[in-house]
Amino acid sequence: MKIPNTDITFIQSLIPQRAPFIMVSSLLEYSETHLKAGYSVNSENIFFKENRFLEPGIIEHMAQSVALHTGYQYHLKKQKAPTGYIGSINKIEIYELPKLSDELTTEVSILQEFLGVTLVDIRTLCNNRCIAQGQMKTVIAK
Repeated sequence: MKIPNTDITFIQSLIPQRAPFIMVSSLLEYSETHLKAGYSVNSENIFFKENRFLEPGIIEHMAQSVALHTGYQYHLKKQKAPTGYIGSINKIEIYELPKLSDELTTEVSILQEFLGVTLVDIRTLCNNRCIAQGQMKTVIAK
């Protein structure tokens, strides 16, 4: 598959989440240490209330962006994407809540990967402004 990729069936094959809990819709860039993912805010999302995409949705979008990186790594090795979970959330700051149809772009920078534990810096942009940033650690389930 080529990147950028907006094939939702392909994107869903790379992450463990299923509808209605999917909060990534595109794989925009990928390298061993970097990923850029996208998401279009829609009214069907469980974290969309009063015309805003709420904080838990932004954090879940960030976590799914990390999962997308891991899933694409496994795809390149022709292996099934693993299930994982958030190990810790550190220093997350949310500055603004997106509105309906806003396009989120999240950049994941891998700081460290060891034995299924991944530490990342994450930054989410909306309308070319940083609306959230922080660090997250994810762990692949064994």
